Amino acid sequence: MPVGLFRVCLLVITAIVNHPLFFPKENGTVPENTEEIIQKMKEREESLRLEQLRLEQEIADQEATQKALEKAAVVVEESKEEKVRWDMWTALSMVIFLLIELWRQDFQEGNWQDIGGEEDDMAILGKAFKGVAFPDKAVLASFYEKRILGTTGDMARMREMVEGFADDLLEALRSVCNRDADMEVEDCMGVGSMYENWRVRKPFVCDLIVPFEPPEPYCFRCQTWCSGDSSPPDEQGYGTIKVCRADEDVTGCICDKTKLGEDMLCLLHSQVSSARPSSEMEDLLCFKNTQYLDADQVMKWFQIAVTKAWSRISHKYEFDLSFSLLDSPGALKIKFKSGKSIAFNLTPVVQYENSDVYFISHFPRSSLAADIPSSTHWFLTFAVYERRFIQLVSKTLPANACHVSCLQILSFLHGKQCSLTGPSGLTNYHLKTVLLHLLQARPSQDWAPEKLEARLQDMLKFLEKCLHEKKLYHFFIGNGKVPAELGFPIIFQRAEPLNLFRPFVLRRDIYRKMVDTFHEMLRNMSALINEYTVHIPLAHTNGIRKE
Repeated sequence: MPVGLFRVCLLVITAIVNHPLFFPKENGTVPENTEEIIQKMKEREESLRLEQLRLEQEIADQEATQKALEKAAVVVEESKEEKVRWDMWTALSMVIFLLIELWRQDFQEGNWQDIGGEEDDMAILGKAFKGVAFPDKAVLASFYEKRILGTTGDMARMREMVEGFADDLLEALRSVCNRDADMEVEDCMGVGSMYENWRVRKPFVCDLIVPFEPPEPYCFRCQTWCSGDSSPPDEQGYGTIKVCRADEDVTGCICDKTKLGEDMLCLLHSQVSSARPSSEMEDLLCFKNTQYLDADQVMKWFQIAVTKAWSRISHKYEFDLSFSLLDSPGALKIKFKSGKSIAFNLTPVVQYENSDVYFISHFPRSSLAADIPSSTHWFLTFAVYERRFIQLVSKTLPANACHVSCLQILSFLHGKQCSLTGPSGLTNYHLKTVLLHLLQARPSQDWAPEKLEARLQDMLKFLEKCLHEKKLYHFFIGNGKVPAELGFPIIFQRAEPLNLFRPFVLRRDIYRKMVDTFHEMLRNMSALINEYTVHIPLAHTNGIRKE
């Protein structure tokens, strides 16, 4: 049985192996289309080769594009880093600038006047003093006694005479004015060198200011350069004066600040009250078609009023009165029959709020207001506070202190030099400002009479420093150290310091003339002083020096 099964399996295997479909014969026939197949294979090979070239080109292009993108990314990254570095430097620069600005403001508020204790800085200054023979204490004392001290009595008599006549003239002016339409003048006040006892040059001229107010129901609304928006540099130190009705609230209603339109009406201000006739405002001495007080109109009104007042009282006096300057409202001159004359200035001013700061229209014999922006801009004068400050400080100084003597000597030398070489931009007000700074900076004992020579040198060196830097700050504006006893308005203490030498920065010819005049004054100082000094024995001089 197993043998039979083995045979059957062997037969089946043999049949399968010999099947023609599995192992074709070697001598089978070749198809007739072999060449056609070969041709197609060549074409296929060529197409594959072209496809390979195309793919290689695409890969190369993609690699170039990738490199370009990578390069662009690198450039963008570098630009971002550069921008970040630039922004960092910009921010750093802004921080440095802000720090410098904060330091500058702090310096101006706290230290811009503290020059009294800086002996080293004062020693560095004084380059113009090289080779200059400075008079000693004995020569200065003799000069002061011989040339300046004798003028004090003359000034007192002149002040008394001028004040009495001015009061009489203003009383007559009130009587000739229409109380219902004209401005109302108040009593006059004396200011300046004649009333601070340091004027030395003749002719003596008294400066009197006369406050005035508008008739009822009008009032003045004053606006300074530091009380509103920022003003241009050429308007610093000035202000405007608006003439309003007393019951008019110029700050509470917006009808004057916006255009309401033809079909809208302000319920607080009627059209009749808001649109005043131009003739009415001109009668109130305002600039044409405005409500702002015009300095030129005020000057014309005051000159006419003074002329009428003098015609009423001229029979009481044995002298003539005339205007010495037509471009000043009250530059008057009294002429006696003997030929002598007395000059004085009677200048109308407007009071700022309830303080002793005044808006003044004109500065006679001064270049302080030489470049007024317009006739509606009024310069602010702090003359009353300057006089009070000198009086207040004088109470704390030693007996016979030398502060006034220093200013008198320096004013005399400057005046003499200007008479030789012509006027310059430097004025007596600049010299007084220097003294005010030093009075605040130096202790009281430094102004003892025996220290006249040292303090005079300090004034000259400080003035030289200011000329070199082209900076001489107004004493009151921006000065946070003004004594509280003066009652000085805080708005001006917080204001930006006002540089009195700023006009000379752009006018180099005037600045050059001012510097040259100062240097000439230093060189001629000994000669000018010796001209008015009696001979002092050498032994006496040496004895004083040993003391």
